[in-house]
Amino acid sequence: MYVQNADAPARKPVTVPRLQAMKADGKRITMLTAYDASMAWQLESAGVDVALVGDSLGMVMQGHASTLPVTLDHMVYHTAMVARGLSATLLVADVPFMADRDLVHALEAGARLVGEAGAAMVKIEGAAPHILEAIEALVARAIPVCAHLGLTPQSVHKFGGFRIQGREQDAADRVLAEAKAVQVAGAGMLVLEGVPTALGERVTRALSIPVIGIGAGPHCDGQVLVIQDMLGITRGKRPKFSKDFLAGHDSVAAAIRAYVADVRSGAFPAPEHCFD
Repeated sequence: MYVQNADAPARKPVTVPRLQAMKADGKRITMLTAYDASMAWQLESAGVDVALVGDSLGMVMQGHASTLPVTLDHMVYHTAMVARGLSATLLVADVPFMADRDLVHALEAGARLVGEAGAAMVKIEGAAPHILEAIEALVARAIPVCAHLGLTPQSVHKFGGFRIQGREQDAADRVLAEAKAVQVAGAGMLVLEGVPTALGERVTRALSIPVIGIGAGPHCDGQVLVIQDMLGITRGKRPKFSKDFLAGHDSVAAAIRAYVADVRSGAFPAPEHCFD
């Protein structure tokens, strides 16, 4: 599936079962976004467990105000580039806005992102009935799925902006119920974004699959950030849940290594990166 990255130290390939074993063993999972082969090489060399080709590329690479303009063709193009830079790091690719609008389109997206572009797993936002159906169908066809709940960027208009989710008790209970539902449907991992720390802990404890937080507190099984955010090169204000890891380091490679070390030790996220 991947081209060997000769510059990276040899290590055992990360797989979906291995991530699940890491959760069981209490080992924190490191995840960062990448959108091209050069950044993929950096992640691979630093020992990042998971590379995510996020539809966040619409904002940080294409300059849009949201992820909504990203197409499936865009995702296939960027995923294929990242795949060429990896050999051991697990590659996850986003299913973009409306590419999962029905079962036929969801299966097409999964087939293209895995079969054509080289991803090992696809990520789908939400837990609506048609999403649960898509997760079950993809997994039945040997396409692993990562769910995405909480602040789901494709729902920006529904939320009225990029707003923290699950602050009220009923909203928190709904997120927890959705998390259990995507696990039952067959999701092998969950990205939980923009929720209070207490809810991040509740969800992580309730699920047997790895929960990767982004603004979901320190109790998740792992963390993910947009690479531009953690390098301090995002246009405008950096999200509260991120940190500029390039500050105090002399290279991108050193910044990524610092991120990996801080996630694995539990130093990141600190209280100032979390929501109450």
